[in-house]
Amino acid sequence: MTKAFESHSGGCQCGAIRYRITGSLGSAGICHCRMCQKAFGAPAAVLVSVPLEDFHWTRGKPATFRSSPIVARGFCPQCGTPLFMLEDQSPVIEMAVCTLDDPAAAPPHHQVGIESKIPWADGLPALPGHTTERDRTPEDLARLKSRQHPDHDTEHWPTEHWP
Repeated sequence: MTKAFESHSGGCQCGAIRYRITGSLGSAGICHCRMCQKAFGAPAAVLVSVPLEDFHWTRGKPATFRSSPIVARGFCPQCGTPLFMLEDQSPVIEMAVCTLDDPAAAPPHHQVGIESKIPWADGLPALPGHTTERDRTPEDLARLKSRQHPDHDTEHWPTEHWP
């Protein structure tokens, strides 16, 4: 029996960086460590492991920051989107799940770094929620027109800076 071919694509918010994964996604998890909190500016980072042999940059190259002596973190130099974490000599790259064009394809199955979990993080699902439209007028929504790259590959994408 042959394995079904999988392909996933993703990139940063502005579209300057795009990537393709030509194989299965690995294990996805939530990391609560303080370095991930800082790197993502969020309570945690949601990451999915991808074999380096199945991973390819298709547009642009990310900038990196060494967050520890053995870890490089990648981000878009144009818009700042956090993209990955890569440990030295690791055969996998840990991609930020929400940079996938289809983040639902990588549901997390575990949590790590829970010693740094922010105490209020477990209460987030219980908070009341509503749509963006509830607090915005139609005029506000028109002004909020997204400059975000669409969730699919494009041959060209504006690289100029908007006012």
